[in-house]
Amino acid sequence: MFTQTEQRLLVQIYRLFSEQLCRFTGSNKGLWSEVQSRLSMELGQASLSPLTYNFMGTWNGQPHHYYGSWDIEHVCKTWFLQDFDGSDPADRFMKERVSFIELAFRLVEERVATNNANLPAAIKQAEDFYSTRSARSGKPRIPGNYSDGIRTQNETMNKDFRAAVAELNTRLRQAECKLHYHNGFVQSADDERMQAEIDTPFWSLVSAPKWKNVDTDMKEAFDRRDNSARDPAFYAVRALESAIKIISAENNLTTGKERGAHNYIDNLSGNGNLVSWEANALKHLFTYVRNPLGHGPGAAAMPTLTTEQTDWVIDTSLSWIKRLVRT
Repeated sequence: MFTQTEQRLLVQIYRLFSEQLCRFTGSNKGLWSEVQSRLSMELGQASLSPLTYNFMGTWNGQPHHYYGSWDIEHVCKTWFLQDFDGSDPADRFMKERVSFIELAFRLVEERVATNNANLPAAIKQAEDFYSTRSARSGKPRIPGNYSDGIRTQNETMNKDFRAAVAELNTRLRQAECKLHYHNGFVQSADDERMQAEIDTPFWSLVSAPKWKNVDTDMKEAFDRRDNSARDPAFYAVRALESAIKIISAENNLTTGKERGAHNYIDNLSGNGNLVSWEANALKHLFTYVRNPLGHGPGAAAMPTLTTEQTDWVIDTSLSWIKRLVRT
């Protein structure tokens, strides 16, 4: 069903992207082109809407042939904000446009992450350049100005992106569509309290590059659960195992003789990261959830979890990862 609520949401999130997050200027034009190209490919279309125009009109009272190319912003806007006429199911109509926003935000987030990773080198390059120029000119150099400016610009970029993500999620929540954007993906968000207290802080914690495998497996768990695919709980506990191994290695506790998750848990327990009851609780999760799902059952019945059990495993894994990463 497509109502005024859905129509308003589409206008709001499109304007959020096009007017606040990524205006169609300068280097942003390349990002818009990539969104249009990649999404139209996924939808099996040559383009989201016509790339060119060709029609007869009048000019100074005389017939005139108009032709040319639309800019990519026009192509995207024409498709995204077209009226819903019922020729496609409402669910498909909405999902395709949410996919546009998901991809657009993901590409911006990747650009932000690249700039963050390159920040130290950019600061050093600026410092070296102005120090050399000062030496050549013989004029005194004002300390701090150049690096401070680069840092401020980077902080503003990150702040603006976080604000855009927060507004996007607020718009999605107000429209009651039970979706949430985090770390490049729009996924289901059924429980608002759980989302606020666990899910949102979790995605923020694992956004750094070193947690990539944790982030990837947990997203896989969410996707499999939302699409009723097999073994979403397995991927949630695998994300937890990756987090445990990363923390063990960072603390120089990994010996290379570990044979499984229990040994890595012992590493953390022996170093004071976990108390004994926490270590035992973690081991139970791997023994009774990860191991049965991760190994072939042979002739025995295929292990399965109920919907409620799957939700519990995912939520528990999220909470454990938060606990360990913050240690």
